[in-house]
Amino acid sequence: MEPLIETRSLVKHFPIKAGFWSRTVANIHAVDSVDLSINRGETVGLVGESGCGKTTLARCLLRLIEPTSGQVLFEGKEILGLGDRELREIRSRMQIVFQDPFGSLSPRQTVLDIVGEPLLIRGVAKGKELRERVLDLILRVGLTQDHLYRLPHEFSGGQRQRIGVARALVLHPSFVVLDEPTSALDVSVQAQILNLLKDLQREMQLTYLFISHDLSVVKHMSNRIAVMYLAKVVEIGPTDEVFVKPIHPYARALLSSLLVPDPDAKPPELLLRGELDVPSPINPPSGCRFHSRCPLAEPECGTMEPELVEIAPGHLVACHKEAK
Repeated sequence: MEPLIETRSLVKHFPIKAGFWSRTVANIHAVDSVDLSINRGETVGLVGESGCGKTTLARCLLRLIEPTSGQVLFEGKEILGLGDRELREIRSRMQIVFQDPFGSLSPRQTVLDIVGEPLLIRGVAKGKELRERVLDLILRVGLTQDHLYRLPHEFSGGQRQRIGVARALVLHPSFVVLDEPTSALDVSVQAQILNLLKDLQREMQLTYLFISHDLSVVKHMSNRIAVMYLAKVVEIGPTDEVFVKPIHPYARALLSSLLVPDPDAKPPELLLRGELDVPSPINPPSGCRFHSRCPLAEPECGTMEPELVEIAPGHLVACHKEAK
């Protein structure tokens, strides 16, 4: 199956400048040589500690920020070298739902203006036709006709996120990044938004990259899981396999933090050693970036960087010990 979107050796470094001449003195390694593919119609969950590069990777996919090097292919077409006009065409098929449902909406625009603006800018519809298309989508995301002329501050958090979803889907994209879409919402509202997203995926044949710290939500939403650590993807595989039997030591440590509603459950089998904090992305460890915290580390882990190796169909791991 040909991926809808994929990255090849994608890199994003943010320069740190200092001195009178603002010379680059170091780089923040946000994304380092990431290979990731997402097939049409599936949901890939992206998990990892805060600061590991999840959101940066997602924004590089959409070219909201420009990668340092590497490739991003959408429907088989390289998009990093596209000019403004070609990129504009591609972007109508690639959208994002932001984490903050209030901060991502203009406080001075009504719902009709917010959701209808992409249609107006793209020249797809205007006037009565625009209103009808916006209304149709607003109803599909669970709002009503009465909401069309209200401002964002008049809505609850869940309703604002529904508006954000409607805005992202109004141009009928193929690929949508969901960047922590429910983290700012109450649990009951989270369930409503997640069910809405799954329903819309079936109806509109959408492909999702789902970013979240809530592992139970990722498990519920995703077909495959990619585990990211310090700018690197260390494990990718089918959701059930990764959650039941994670292979990479970091994935095992991360997924062991998922709370189980069982008072007799055993404690985590794998605990981190050394410093609990993630090493600095300015000066990441040599070799395997997890070796300084890994209880299974061997001498080669500190000198040789592991590659993603397929250990089972569709299940890849970057670990010297586990890949043997």
